[in-house]
Amino acid sequence: MADALPLEGVRVVEMSHMVMGPSTGMFLGFLGAEVIKIEPPQGDKTRNLTGMGAGFFPTFNRGKKSVTLNIKDKDDLAKLHALLKTADVFVENFRDETLAKMGLAPDQLRETNPSLIVASCKGFLKGPYEHRAAMDEVVQMMTGMAYMTGPTGRPLRIGSSANDIMGGLFAAYGVLAALIQRSNTGEGAAIRSGLFENCLLLVAQHMVQFDIEGTESPPMPERVFSWPVYDLFPTSDGRQIFVGAATDGQWEKLCKGLGLDHLLDDPRLQSRLDQIAARDWTLPLIAEVVASRPYDEMLQIMEENDLLFAPVARPAEMYEDPHVNRPGGLFTSHYAEKKDFRAPALPVEMNGRAIVSESVDIPGIGQHNAEILGSLNVEAAE
Repeated sequence: MADALPLEGVRVVEMSHMVMGPSTGMFLGFLGAEVIKIEPPQGDKTRNLTGMGAGFFPTFNRGKKSVTLNIKDKDDLAKLHALLKTADVFVENFRDETLAKMGLAPDQLRETNPSLIVASCKGFLKGPYEHRAAMDEVVQMMTGMAYMTGPTGRPLRIGSSANDIMGGLFAAYGVLAALIQRSNTGEGAAIRSGLFENCLLLVAQHMVQFDIEGTESPPMPERVFSWPVYDLFPTSDGRQIFVGAATDGQWEKLCKGLGLDHLLDDPRLQSRLDQIAARDWTLPLIAEVVASRPYDEMLQIMEENDLLFAPVARPAEMYEDPHVNRPGGLFTSHYAEKKDFRAPALPVEMNGRAIVSESVDIPGIGQHNAEILGSLNVEAAE
């Protein structure tokens, strides 16, 4: 990218694993920061996950530098402290008491480096639960997210590590705010992002409905609809298409596009409330039209008539999607000793371009030891 990235010149030291902490570092790295990932001598255990965990390390550690340190060793811990004196930001996801024993708690670090910004990725913010262990699925069950996702009696986690990723995003968001504040005051900050609180924000709309109306929404599969059409329909060849009509304009386009113009003049369907009340007999009419055409032809009809629709796709199919494959949609990363892969960067454009750091490759274990540790002040390390 020709233009300078916003965080060029910012050094981030990240000591974390799994998804939340690494995503924080990745977000900052894509914005131009130098992100130094601290791994144990044998490498981050997340590197060796398989199955649904196989994408964790490569996805959220793109573009970083790898330094190996055994923080249980006195000399290596001293090197980490020396490295942190050169850093602008420290990202961690360890237990508070573990950090304190190593002199790595935010207040301890900022005694000797008051300009340092410490971003702590935790299960909970300060409060009764702050010492509990947490994972994405745990907080989804606790907050009602899983209840809202699955049908009654079958709570389900959502189909990605969304809370971990968003928790990392909020940590990075806090870092950006602290960097702006530091430019005015010279002082760093202690940022804490909570996985539980992130999930709580995601279900806040359902909480507020109860506070305002005194009613609880049923799980999403059984929801009371607020729109005339917001449903899945099968095509003649067994595929599925999601079709929606949430506004008067969308309802008109849908009726005309599917050849159901007579519904526009039906006296029973002249308001949105009328249309919602009539779902039991209008949806079968729409389903009949969709079921009369094969999937590809139905998608073309939807596109040509500017309808609100979506093909029901699998994640693997995204590699064939024309919009995903637009310039700046996917970036190829080299993964040492493993297969190169393609993945998206930040879902943001700046001045018409994707925001992504110069390198999106995955570092080898300890690949940057000589570069980073070799430049440390020996006296500081001692």
